[in-house]
Amino acid sequence: MLSVLLSALLTFSAAPVFPVAPLWVVRPFSPPPAPWLAGHRGVDLAARPGAVVRAAGPGTVVFAGVLAGRGVVSVAHRGGLRTTYEPVTPSVAAGDTVAAGGPLGAVSAGHPGCTVEACLHWGLRRGSSYLDPLALLGRVRLLPLSGSGAR
Repeated sequence: MLSVLLSALLTFSAAPVFPVAPLWVVRPFSPPPAPWLAGHRGVDLAARPGAVVRAAGPGTVVFAGVLAGRGVVSVAHRGGLRTTYEPVTPSVAAGDTVAAGGPLGAVSAGHPGCTVEACLHWGLRRGSSYLDPLALLGRVRLLPLSGSGAR
């Protein structure tokens, strides 16, 4: 698994981009113990409805539309990686080429299980294997909520 994550980082040779800013993880990656079981195969990031969703790295849009009642954008990247973003109102179409940080659409409200105003679900796959998309960002430092006294 470590080699897959390192390979993913090398695929994004330029610094990867946060899909929404600021980066605030509401629900972490929690893959199931077996592929057919329930789990959380991505991360949920806090966002405002209408916030711009940006491509984490350069690639080609392979899907932009509605799936299971929610707007979804999926981008294929070098090395067999694919990032997915939902719920999104797409501003791109399948076949479009995007740069790292290029706009993909806007966050829509209504992500199931979101505990804040809106969430962007961000997923990463290589083939049929789901990976933690935060690995694309390299080292991530988690900060305490304000007022906790920790620094």
